[in-house]
Amino acid sequence: MGGLAQMKCSRPRSGGPPLSDERIAELHSQVPDWQIVEREGIKQLERTFKFKNFVEALQFTNQVGELAEEEDHHPALLTEWGKVTVTWWTHAVKGLHLNDFIAAAKADQTYT
Repeated sequence: MGGLAQMKCSRPRSGGPPLSDERIAELHSQVPDWQIVEREGIKQLERTFKFKNFVEALQFTNQVGELAEEEDHHPALLTEWGKVTVTWWTHAVKGLHLNDFIAAAKADQTYT
């Protein structure tokens, strides 16, 4: 995971292809706590993080928000009592991009 977490997100080419299933499998092995989900035909990377209470969940949400701003790559965030669900995908390619895996690794690093 250290490799991905050390990388920086780049601006994807709008309309470019999403990652291949083979590349997704390779990168997914580096962030194994994340699930590949598909919504409306778009593959996304998702993980639910657990916390003791709402305050801790909100603090993590803010940390992921700061990470997203630094990387200029923004997730869907659902903050609830004791958990935060983070979902990454790249609108420009209508699916998964290397940026999603980089951001997932950085979120994991923030959580630990």
